[in-house]
Amino acid sequence: MEDAEPLVRRLDALGFACAVEPMLSLVWLDGPEPDLTDVQALLFTSANGVRGYVRRTGRLDRPVYAVGDATATAAREVGFSQVASASGDVYALAELVRARLDPKAGGLLHVAGSKVAGDLAGLLGGAGFAVRREALYDALPAERLSDATATIFRTSDLEGVLFFSPRTARSFVKLLAEAGLVDRCRTVDAFCLSPAVAEAARAYGDQGVTPWRNVRVAPRPEQDALLGLLPKTD
Repeated sequence: MEDAEPLVRRLDALGFACAVEPMLSLVWLDGPEPDLTDVQALLFTSANGVRGYVRRTGRLDRPVYAVGDATATAAREVGFSQVASASGDVYALAELVRARLDPKAGGLLHVAGSKVAGDLAGLLGGAGFAVRREALYDALPAERLSDATATIFRTSDLEGVLFFSPRTARSFVKLLAEAGLVDRCRTVDAFCLSPAVAEAARAYGDQGVTPWRNVRVAPRPEQDALLGLLPKTD
């Protein structure tokens, strides 16, 4: 919900009425301070990684490379002074790191959850970087749709659903199916941050396809590009 608040404000300013349906609940993992010995930079692939990091330590003396602008903003807000944003996905982040850093200068600490999308360590390992991932939180999937969201699907003229990750898209479709609401997707557009997110939003069970009216994919994996797909309001 915390990450959704700025988005809700933007959608409201654009003239959209919106509702938020959390697909994941966070559980912070306890443990010692992250070991920064021989670490030249920190890699964050979510704002929650930033929050998990500052729960464990006050060490803000390493440069930060963030997957996107929201994650970069979270890093600046907690006090990091050297922050670079890839403004994209893990592939963009790996490209940024390869362009800016020297693998001989030290290792990289990837602060993340217990489950991650993409193989950042593999992408960077091929360029000679030593990447250590440290899981500081777990994100547990929601077990059911809220009554409010189920009611919206049953009774309102819903225009679209915004999806930002494959995991949340997959979880949402699963919960729609369990609530008997998949057919309601026929009049709803799915707006997806990337092709991988769109693939997850389309999948329905083992073989089926979710019958969205349209599945639209942002030209770049950035929030601004995703919002640019939305219809104009009066």
